[in-house]
Amino acid sequence: MAELNYARYGKDNIRLFKVDRDAKAGTQTVTEMVVCVLLEGDIETSYTEADNSVVVATDTQKQTTYIMAKQNPINPPEVFGALLADHFVKTYSHIHGAHVKVTQHRWTRMIVDGKPHPHSFLRDSDEIRVVNVHAQDGGKGITIRSGIEKLLVLKSTGSAFYGFHRDVYTQLPETWDRILSTEVESGWTYKTFGTLPEVQSYAEKFNDTWKAAREITLNTFANESSPSVQNTMYKMCEQILAAVPAVEKVEYSLPNKHYFEIDLSWHKGLKNTGKDAEVYAPQSNPNGLIQCTVSRKGGKAKL
Repeated sequence: MAELNYARYGKDNIRLFKVDRDAKAGTQTVTEMVVCVLLEGDIETSYTEADNSVVVATDTQKQTTYIMAKQNPINPPEVFGALLADHFVKTYSHIHGAHVKVTQHRWTRMIVDGKPHPHSFLRDSDEIRVVNVHAQDGGKGITIRSGIEKLLVLKSTGSAFYGFHRDVYTQLPETWDRILSTEVESGWTYKTFGTLPEVQSYAEKFNDTWKAAREITLNTFANESSPSVQNTMYKMCEQILAAVPAVEKVEYSLPNKHYFEIDLSWHKGLKNTGKDAEVYAPQSNPNGLIQCTVSRKGGKAKL
């Protein structure tokens, strides 16, 4: 005999673009995002007995997303994600959990003739803002994890790596000065929200938290004389927890983007290593991957 252990379904890659027009100010704001909705609950029979009566069609989920976007603000994405997730668990009695992922793309207002342009924008990086929301029925609340991904950073000095364990398998030399580059993937999880109105009351602080986490990441990366990626990312986590009382835990995943010196001494004794290094070969793989999760010790997060 067989039994169903896991069941969840939904609509992925719902592409959404919204223009907000401020007629009084004569400006427009644009937001582009990709939404994924996944539902779970009393849906087993759709798998085991071909009973589609329990299926909220994925097209319905898509159309609901568009309608909710028309009728409500979609910024900050945390509130829009919570609004969608809460809708599904409250509208359909047999749906007990809704997972909504929002990936917001970066559009930056153009500066033209020294002034912000009222309706023109540019994509200045591949960086994305990612939000994962899980709403449950029965008063279990709404959990929200926000984050930054694809934020590519590099500094040409101010990074070292030495004193690491060595054995017969170790070939890597120690270094007191190296190029440090990584593609930041960071996430922070808030204290569980009891209701949708509680999420909505926190709306302005979601953007403040995103800005603070991004600024802490960039400032720490740039200003610290880094002894290791491990220690640098831990300091980033500590600072975010200190800056935002509502955050329960912070995660980082930082791949090393290596730039190797090229020995050119074979050509007329040309010096290009150590203190003389100027020309490097960017590497694609293999690469180091460093991860950590840091949570509050003792006290709980506070909204």
